[in-house]
Amino acid sequence: MQAAGEEAREEAREEDRRLFPARPLIGVSIAVIRDGRVLLAARANEPMRGVWTLPGGLVEAGESLAAGALRELREEVGVQAEVVGPSLTPTEIILRDEADRIRHHYVIHPHAALWRAVEPAPGPEALAVRWARLDEVASLSTTPGLIDTLREAFSRLGQVAEGSAEGSV
Repeated sequence: MQAAGEEAREEAREEDRRLFPARPLIGVSIAVIRDGRVLLAARANEPMRGVWTLPGGLVEAGESLAAGALRELREEVGVQAEVVGPSLTPTEIILRDEADRIRHHYVIHPHAALWRAVEPAPGPEALAVRWARLDEVASLSTTPGLIDTLREAFSRLGQVAEGSAEGSV
């Protein structure tokens, strides 16, 4: 029981460090695509609890962006994937409080990836998971910039598929 209490206190300290940051925090996300659909997770934590987004989180010291994206994917939904190319266009999320102070500031580096193994299941940071077509995402409540990130990811993976088809002729 003591270990669980210590873990809860550490999580609370981590959340406190994310509030009113002195500088932007570096995050990663990952657009895992399978059969023309992308894997989405409903956020379990604030900010934006319940909103659909890509699995992701903060990069750890000494960790590459791609390695962080794959780690967060495993931790959040248990999926294994293969990152395709460098990160996509970053997204900034800046949220202010009532006094106009910066409450959260994240710079998220998204990645495009292909699903490789394990069916997704919600972990402690995801309320739910789903596979969605790009046209379905527009009807969902999502994090800022998600649709543009997804268009870029689908484009990246389309180029990879075209390149591999040309190379096999």
